[in-house]
Amino acid sequence: MKITRVYTKKGDDGMTSLVGGTRVTKTNARVEAYGTVDELSANLGNLASWMKDGEDKDLIIRIQRNLFTVCSNLATDQSVVPVGPSYTLSPDEVILLEDEIDLINASIPQQTAFILPGGSHEAALCHVCRTVCRRAERRIFFLHETSPVQQEILSYINRLSDYLFVLARKLNFIEGVREKIWKKP
Repeated sequence: MKITRVYTKKGDDGMTSLVGGTRVTKTNARVEAYGTVDELSANLGNLASWMKDGEDKDLIIRIQRNLFTVCSNLATDQSVVPVGPSYTLSPDEVILLEDEIDLINASIPQQTAFILPGGSHEAALCHVCRTVCRRAERRIFFLHETSPVQQEILSYINRLSDYLFVLARKLNFIEGVREKIWKKP
């Protein structure tokens, strides 16, 4: 595919096109859902730009690719256009996140209190990604109330925020940054 222009001028009236050409308002629940997932991916790109090369960074980039698939799926009104195979998320991606969460949890100190977001630069960015992921999850479930969303997407986004939490803890542990715990002032 060759993209010759970035602007189309078709959105100047507050409308946008879904996959298949259906026009909806830019405030539509579907647009809110995939727009928030896109925001999450951009934040993950920021996180990856600060991370050292290795398996953790590679997984973040894989997650970004999966989120592109999720956006494509969410941008398709399945009552109008069927979702193509390239727009569906494999259940294996959910299992991969679960396995990674378990590996990380086994390699860091056990959590004994609520943790305040922050720590090293990378861990702090990871917490920002986690909170954007939670918002994306809320937007996706809001859409799901009226338009069914693939179960793997619902599960993936839920596991992803858990993964980002334990990854932030791991990044702090690796850097030797002590986590700040919540205490009532």
